[in-house]
Amino acid sequence: MNLLLSVDREVSLQSPDDEAIGHWVVSALSRLHTPLSPVPELSIRITDREDAAQFNHTYRAKPGATNVLSFPADPPVESQSGLLGDLVICAPLVKQEASEQNKSEEAHWAHLIIHGVLHLLGHDHQLTAEAEQMEALEIALLSELGFPNPYQHETPSEGKQP
Repeated sequence: MNLLLSVDREVSLQSPDDEAIGHWVVSALSRLHTPLSPVPELSIRITDREDAAQFNHTYRAKPGATNVLSFPADPPVESQSGLLGDLVICAPLVKQEASEQNKSEEAHWAHLIIHGVLHLLGHDHQLTAEAEQMEALEIALLSELGFPNPYQHETPSEGKQP
C-alpha cells in the first residue's frame, strides 16, 4: 500500500523515524481492510506540551496537553481524496507516560499512532462497548507488530518477572 505521510517535528526530542511511523500506519490500515483510496494521506505533527495544550484547549475545550489528538478529514466523496486527516502527538508526554508505565517509548509511540489512526477511521471510546472494541483492535494490531498489550503495564516498583 502506498501512503502519503507528512511528519512535522516541532520538537527536538527523539521520535520514531518516518519509516517506522509509516509502517505502523500501513499495518493498521491493511489489517482493518478499510475501503480507502489507492493512496491514503495523513499528516502528523509531533509537538511540545504547550502546542499540544493549545490544540486540546482550542478543539476539545480541555486544559493541558494530551498525548494524541486526531482530526479526521471529511473530503467530498466525489473528490476520491485519500485524505484521512491529521494527528498531533505530544512528544514529551509520550516519553513521560512510557516511563511511568514502564514500557518502551517505541511501543508507546506505536500504540498512540495506531490509536490516532483508528480515530481517523471513525473508531471511538466514549462508550464502554466502543472502548472495548477499540482496545481489542489496538491490542491485536500491536501484537502483530511485535509489541505487548498497551493496557497491561507494570509500575516500576513491581519489577519484572524472569
